[in-house]
Amino acid sequence: MNRRDFIYSSGMLAALSASPVMAGAFTGRVVPARGIQLYMVKEDMERDPIGTLKLLGAMGYTQLESYGSDKGVFWGKSPAEFKKIANGFGLSLVSTHYNPCNLVDFEKLTVQAAGIGMKYLVCPWLGPQKSVDAFKVFADDFNKRGAICHKHGLRFGYHPHDYPYKPVDGQLPIDVLLAGTDKALVDFQMDVYYAVTEGADPYTYMRQHKGRFKLAHLRDVLKQRLPAGSQEESACDMGEGIIDFKKFFATGLDTGMRYFFVEQSRFFHETPLQSARKNVAYLKGM
Repeated sequence: MNRRDFIYSSGMLAALSASPVMAGAFTGRVVPARGIQLYMVKEDMERDPIGTLKLLGAMGYTQLESYGSDKGVFWGKSPAEFKKIANGFGLSLVSTHYNPCNLVDFEKLTVQAAGIGMKYLVCPWLGPQKSVDAFKVFADDFNKRGAICHKHGLRFGYHPHDYPYKPVDGQLPIDVLLAGTDKALVDFQMDVYYAVTEGADPYTYMRQHKGRFKLAHLRDVLKQRLPAGSQEESACDMGEGIIDFKKFFATGLDTGMRYFFVEQSRFFHETPLQSARKNVAYLKGM
């Protein structure tokens, strides 16, 4: 796939930023920062992390969520070095997804993250399980990791994909995890794409579990769904699908959500950086 950055015309940016659909989305609310999950531009980050961060900052993103790359969550730099580089481009590293690790290594990462003022460590993946009891074990583990984060002044979060919304032994794993974790220690990251495509109501979850969904991943769902099994199935850029992001942001902000990260996963006739530019233009219009 061609990874060259695409520069949109000023006319296109003006059209996106003036979208009447998004008008008033933040009336009476604190406008959140524009964030991006770096996994979205992983090939660009792997090839040129500093150059990619510079581009993202120039686009108008102000917050980052990293992930456990082959170079680590700090991309081969010390935590302080990575923070300095990101800050130089107007970017703040708020959170990171981390690779599977034991509690000892997790605490080492927690100390590093706390040392540079990060807010969250987020578990990105558990995988489908044959028994709901497995998710009860995961809930206990989350409580332990949440306690470690709390000790060092951070928060712990979990990012549900599609499988937590699929019944196991007659129960939804997402419900088991919400019930089995201490709300004082464990938060959740709502990926609105997965909630919608699995038939869940993200707004009901945010309202019924007020204060638990503190972070979000943002991508849209095509109006005409692709066949199941297609690569990332029906993901599309914000504003091109069925999700009412005005409603999503308003509900999120009213129920305690504070961090919003673009994370597109299907790139149709565009590169990840082109998608990143389109999505941030849409956010600016809000």
